[in-house]
Order: sequence, then structure tokens, then C-alpha cells
Amino acid sequence: MSSNPSLMPDLAGPAHAGLHDSDATPTAVAQPPAARAAGNGRTLPGAVAGQLRERIIQGEFPPGSRLNERALCELLGVSRTPMREAFRVLAAEGLVQIEPNRGAQVVALSVANIREAFEVIGGLEAMSCRLACERATDVEIAEIRALTYEMMASHARHDLPTYFQTNREIHERISLAAHNTLLKQLYDAQNARIQNLRFVSNENRQKWDLAMREHIEMADALDARDADRLAGIMRQHLQRKCEAALKSLHAGPAPTAAQPSESG
Repeated sequence: MSSNPSLMPDLAGPAHAGLHDSDATPTAVAQPPAARAAGNGRTLPGAVAGQLRERIIQGEFPPGSRLNERALCELLGVSRTPMREAFRVLAAEGLVQIEPNRGAQVVALSVANIREAFEVIGGLEAMSCRLACERATDVEIAEIRALTYEMMASHARHDLPTYFQTNREIHERISLAAHNTLLKQLYDAQNARIQNLRFVSNENRQKWDLAMREHIEMADALDARDADRLAGIMRQHLQRKCEAALKSLHAGPAPTAAQPSESG
């Protein structure tokens, strides 16, 4: 199926001009104390790890930054034992490293680490795309299309936090639509390490517009169950994210979630 012209927004129009407009600046989403999240059936360390993971992904704790155990305990309303267990969970995921007598800090990936990680995640997502074209139900495809509409709306109003959240859900839904448990586990493990890099760069508005167009094309390809096309778009999409992440790395410290950035 060719791209549906009705879905292609005028991304260069006045409504999208000026990435640095004040309404384009997202704000960090306030998280409730971890103790409350644990009341939903999650373990307390798991709830703490989840909140820290989101803050790392959103750039609140940049690569290389130290995680102040005492301050975080106070912030999330927990004792040191679940906090330390949460650090171990994140260390197992490759998000933080724990050093004797120095505590935990967010992992800062090298250029080689970033290239390798994006090569792996690109292969995993391309495989998910192929399997999704074969195995996804019509309902799953319709849901991914609906999420793409939501992402277009967020893009149009410069709503970066909602755009990021919807973007992540689309990639997650494609992975689930492959209906391969092992592939999903591998994807989750690798994606956690680079999730923040997928959404951080100093690129201009045109880069964000291009990322949005690629997602529209992905939805079209999935609708058509065109495995070659969808896998190709996904690989190209993630290669652009890798290049943006490397450019951001060379430019200096990564911006926080409150800074406009390219989205993937």
C-alpha cells in the first residue's frame, strides 16, 4: 500500500514552525512516591526501579551522573534497602553501574557501545516488523494506526511528552504484534539501555518532521502487511536515531527532557 495522502500532514506549515517555541517545551512528569506504586501489586524495589528508569529515559539523570541514594530515598519516600535493590535491578539492565564505596551512577555509553546497541535493536525491531506483518491481528494493526494518529496530533501541537509516550507505545505494540516471546524479551532488554538515546539530540525541527513521516509510512506498510517495506523503514528510522545520538554525544552533555529534541 502506498502512503495515504490524507495521513500526510503539512509538516512544514506555520503550525509546526519554530521548534523552540515556548509551547514546545515539555515538563517532567511528576511521579508519585514509589510506596504508592508498590500498592498496585508490584514489589517496592520494582516500583522504585520503574520510577528511576523513567527518569533516566527522560534525561532527568543524564549519562554519567551519580545517583544520590539518600536524596532519592527522600524523593520517593522509601528506605535504603529497596533503593539499593532497585539499583541492582537497573544495573542488571545495563542502565546503571555500581562501584564499591562510590554508589551508583547512570551508565555513559561509548561511541562503539551506541553503534553496537543500535545495530542490535535495529535487527530485533526489523524482525518484529516482519513477523508482525505475518501474525498481527487486524485489531492490533488498527490500534497501531490509531496510536499513529495520536502521535501526529502531538507533533502538530508541539506536545513532546505525549509524543514520546505514544512513540514508545507504537514500538512496543509492533514488538508485541510479532507474537514471539523470546524476541520480545531480547527487545526489552536491549531497548532499556538506549531508550533515552532514541529521544535525545540537538537536531532541528526538520529531523522531527522526518521521524513523524517515517512513522506514518510504517503504519501504511503494516496496513498492507508489506514486511520488506516495514522492516526497511524501521532500519532506516533507527539508523537516523543512532546518528542523532552520536551527534548529541559529540556535542556535549545530553539535554534533559525539558529541552526540545528530536524524537524517534
